Amino acid sequence: MRLIHTFAPVLAISCLLLPAAGCAAPVKDTPVAQRTIEGRPAFPDKIPGEINKKAISAVHFRCEPAFDLPMMLEDEHPETIAILGTAEASPEQMTTFIRKRNPNPKLNCSIEEIVDFYYKEAAVEGVRPDVALCQALKETGFFAYGGDVSPKQNNFCGLGAVGHHEPGYSFATPQLGVRAHIQHLLAYTKYQPPVQELVDPRYQHVVKNRPDLHGKVLTWTKLNGAWAVPGKNYGQEILMLWREAQAPSGSDASLAAAQHKMETHPDETASLIYRGIVYYNRNDFAKAKADFAAAQKISPDSAPVLFNAAITAEKMGDQKAARRIYDELIAKRPNFNQAWYNRALLRYRDRDYDGAIADLQKLLQIEARSADAQNLIGLCHIGQKKYSEAWNDFAAAGKINSANMNVLANQFIIQACLK
Repeated sequence: MRLIHTFAPVLAISCLLLPAAGCAAPVKDTPVAQRTIEGRPAFPDKIPGEINKKAISAVHFRCEPAFDLPMMLEDEHPETIAILGTAEASPEQMTTFIRKRNPNPKLNCSIEEIVDFYYKEAAVEGVRPDVALCQALKETGFFAYGGDVSPKQNNFCGLGAVGHHEPGYSFATPQLGVRAHIQHLLAYTKYQPPVQELVDPRYQHVVKNRPDLHGKVLTWTKLNGAWAVPGKNYGQEILMLWREAQAPSGSDASLAAAQHKMETHPDETASLIYRGIVYYNRNDFAKAKADFAAAQKISPDSAPVLFNAAITAEKMGDQKAARRIYDELIAKRPNFNQAWYNRALLRYRDRDYDGAIADLQKLLQIEARSADAQNLIGLCHIGQKKYSEAWNDFAAAGKINSANMNVLANQFIIQACLK
C-alpha cells in the first residue's frame, strides 16, 4: 500500500512551531543548517493557445496507477503506539521496502546506509527507528522529493520547510540529517535533552516557545496537526507505512510461516490476512480472495480486509466487485485516501469524469499535498475536453511536487498539442 504518491513533503515544521507573528521569522542558521531552493522547467500560467484536437486525441497522458500493495491488519488502537521504543521491522525489511517502492532514491548515500543511520541514531535516543524512518519516507516520497526540499539538503523530515517555496534547513551529511530528525522528535517527546550534540536548529524553539508540545507528544498520532498542517491523518499514515514494511513477501519461507499461523490460529483475522498477502504476492489471486473473504466474515469493518479484497478483485479483472468494495470501505472509513484514489481511477476509466473529479476533490481535502490526485483531475478535464482547466490542473500539480514525472510529462504533452 502506498500513501498518496508521490509524497510531497508536508508542511513539516508548520506555522504552529513558528513565532506568533507568522511564518516569516527565520531561525538563525548554524554550521549544519543552510537554506537552499531549486526550480523546474517553466510553463505559462495560462494555456497559451488553442488545442489541436486531432493531436490531443492521439496522445496518451500519464497518471499514477492504483494503490495495489496489500495492507497488514492495522493496530486496533494506533493512538497508543509510542514514539519512543524499539524496532519491530528489521533493517533488512526496511531496506527491501524502500527499494521496492523506489529503486533509485535521491540520496547522498546508499539505501543500506540511510537505514543504518536511522537505526543507530534512533537507538541512541530511544526512538523507534523503523517508524521514524517511515516518517521520513512519507515526508520525502520514499526519497523521491519534489516539493520545496531538495535531496542535496539531507533534510529527511521537512525541518524548517513551511511552504511558500521555503526549503528549510540543510545538513552536511545524511547522518547529521537523520540526527536532526530524531532530535526534533525528542523535542516533542522528552523533557531531557538529546544524548548527542544538538544539531536540530528548531529544537530550542520547541523547548522555549511551545510548552504545550515540548515533552507532551508521546505517540505518533499526536503529531497530527502539530508536526504537519493540517495533518489530520498524519500519524496514522506513518503507521500504515510501518505496517506495510512488515508485510510478508511471496517467498516459500513466507508461505510456510503463513501456514504455521493458520495451523496455530486458524480463526484469527491476522492469520488470514497474512496468508492472503502471501498468496497475493505469489500472484495466486484466487486463494488470496478466499482468505480475504474469510477474514471479512470475522472482521467485516476492517479497512485492511476490505482494501485487500478490493485490490484483489481488480487484479482478477472484476472491476464491478472492486468498485462495490471501495464504496463500502469509503462509507466505513471516509478518510481512507487510498480508496478514494482507486475508486476515482475506476471512474475515470469508465469515463465517469464528474464522479472521478468528486472523489479526487474529496481526497485533496484529506491530503492537500497529493500531486497525483490533482494530476488525475487534469486527465478528467482532458476527457471532458476542458483543456484550459487541464492546463491549470497540471500546473497546480507541478507546484505541489515539481519532481512528479507524470505531471511533468503531461505538461509537455499538452503543450505539444497546441496549434
